[in-house]
Amino acid sequence: MLKSLMVAKAKEELEQEILIKEEEKQKYLSERAPPLNTSGLNLQQLQDLCRELHEKVDVVDEERYDIEAKVMLNTREIKDLNIKVLDLRGKFKRPNLRRVRVSADAILRSLLGSKHKVSMDLRANLKSVKKEDTEKKRPVEDSDWRKNVEAMSGMEGRKKMFDAAKGPAQ
Repeated sequence: MLKSLMVAKAKEELEQEILIKEEEKQKYLSERAPPLNTSGLNLQQLQDLCRELHEKVDVVDEERYDIEAKVMLNTREIKDLNIKVLDLRGKFKRPNLRRVRVSADAILRSLLGSKHKVSMDLRANLKSVKKEDTEKKRPVEDSDWRKNVEAMSGMEGRKKMFDAAKGPAQ
């Protein structure tokens, strides 16, 4: 319902606009070209009137031609400039952005400017892990597993396993 009302209103406004333009056109033509009064003129006066009208038409045609030439020149220049713009866009590749490492102090300096005087040490609040503690916790078996595999491989290893199983039983 609302859509149909809007379309009807737009249609009415369009018709009014067309009528207004037509009236303006008639008004302009009546000002620029007054109606010709040819009644009561002899042949010589009609010929003079025709010559004047031809001269006016020639002047108007020259102006129209000049304006068309300027328009064509401008459109050609616009097309050339658009082509140049497209060429320039295609020639330059955007460089890959690199990751820049910035410290917390530099970030605060850039954000706060001269207000930032205290340097924040973010590492101070982290837990410290001592390497000595981690080495002590490692079991000794981790380093010996290759030796055990070499010792148990082949017939000698099976014999040792057999002897080890026999030994505590005796």
